[in-house]
Amino acid sequence: MQLTPTERDRLLLFTAAELARARHARGLRLNVPEATALVADTVCEAARDGLRLAEAIDRARSVLGPDDVLPGVIDVVTEIQVEAVFDDGTRLAAVAEPFGARERNDAAPGAVLPGPDAPAAPEPAVTLTVRNTASVPVSVTSHFHFFEANPRLDFDRAAAYGMRLAAPAGASTRFDPGQSADVGLVPIGGERIAIGFAGLVDGPLDAPGARLRALARAAACGYLGAAPIRDASDGVRT
Repeated sequence: MQLTPTERDRLLLFTAAELARARHARGLRLNVPEATALVADTVCEAARDGLRLAEAIDRARSVLGPDDVLPGVIDVVTEIQVEAVFDDGTRLAAVAEPFGARERNDAAPGAVLPGPDAPAAPEPAVTLTVRNTASVPVSVTSHFHFFEANPRLDFDRAAAYGMRLAAPAGASTRFDPGQSADVGLVPIGGERIAIGFAGLVDGPLDAPGARLRALARAAACGYLGAAPIRDASDGVRT
């Protein structure tokens, strides 16, 4: 059976969550990887059951309490983020206080305290008009490959290839139903490898032909604004 990297990651998460469930059923308190996997898998399964984002997050938050995890876990894991496939597309779920609200020791060893200054948004390289044709709001996080954002968002997908929102890390932009908004995008940095997201690339962004193949996949899957194009510079990082 041939699996994409996204599908392999999902199976790995499920396997880790099953191990956590088995240990939890034996009365063991879970460590960081076990607790994180169980909460994240709960989100993915809730999405598969047809729940909406907020409902999936609520279900995930109810799985484990402070007494179900080892000492210190609640201080280390303050939020769990996972991409899940909902009925309206791939969404990033951020489960805050995943083990229930409780006073934490923010000065515990290893805790990362917030700095005095918030990071500034980068200067946009491209500005696109985005229209949400869905009947529900759609949110896109700062470092999501914007090309692969919700298929009901209508914008120039070719221009958004290899780009992310020009926003500080962790920020997100909300698109209300039936509304249009202008957004700034900047090139994805680092090694420019897109694994996961909506599975339209699952590899190096600048590999020869990668852009055209991704556009063809997006068009075949019904992504708005994804009409295939031919570009002599395709596959070349600019």
